[in-house]
Amino acid sequence: MVDDGSSDDTLRVALGLYGSMVHGQFIQQPVNKGKGAAVRLGIAVANGDYVVTADADMSINPRHLPEVIAALAHSQVVPGSRTDHGHIDYDSTLRTVAGKVFSRLARHYSGTTLRDTQCGFKGFQRGPARLLGLLGMIDRFAFDPEMFFLAHEIGMTVSPLSVTWDDVSGSSVRVGRDAIAMVRDLRAIPRTRYVNPVVELERDVALDDIDRLARQTRVRGLVVARGEHDALLVLPRDGSLAGLGIAEGLGGTLRTAQLDEFRGRTFDAV
Repeated sequence: MVDDGSSDDTLRVALGLYGSMVHGQFIQQPVNKGKGAAVRLGIAVANGDYVVTADADMSINPRHLPEVIAALAHSQVVPGSRTDHGHIDYDSTLRTVAGKVFSRLARHYSGTTLRDTQCGFKGFQRGPARLLGLLGMIDRFAFDPEMFFLAHEIGMTVSPLSVTWDDVSGSSVRVGRDAIAMVRDLRAIPRTRYVNPVVELERDVALDDIDRLARQTRVRGLVVARGEHDALLVLPRDGSLAGLGIAEGLGGTLRTAQLDEFRGRTFDAV
């Protein structure tokens, strides 16, 4: 659970309810950074083979969880879709109209055909999730269209899953306040130069060796993108110093990589 710098008792209540869970992890951002930043942080620390995100209000019926996990056996990304006859009906006319406009803009700027990019219920294979988390740059609500833009550019398989939901009141989105920022972020997506530091390694490099050096250099949330001739260890944008240590330890080369270099590769989380 990631608490995105809340100003109430969210973390205390969550610990009271779920603190005894053996595999539970609870993380609190020191300040509010936005949905994108919170999801990326959760992806970076997730340990399972699959990563499924959900909003705290659990507006999506949990019975869909086994369905998304089953779908992830065949697809790298499985986003939930709340659309009914091509659109989503919210609790107010204003939100419904704003949602339609945002959906149209999101499809235009991100290149995705999905009509519901904003559903909080999304499933990922962990390796592809890590890569999308490392590459993404948007911290707030346009994070989702950016993610689908990146998945499209890299050539990931995306298979939407229809879900049932309850429109729970209390959304943190404010149409008037957030609209300008969301449109600005959407327009920037196709114009952004997505570049990350990577360590170029031998194709058959062992994950255990990378993990050992990553722990020594105190960097986490990494992914290995294996191609036909080499492997690229993808680092956070502030991870170049750690990358130098890993490159030295494994005989690799620290450099930068662009989106097209990740096409046709397989992705293993470290």
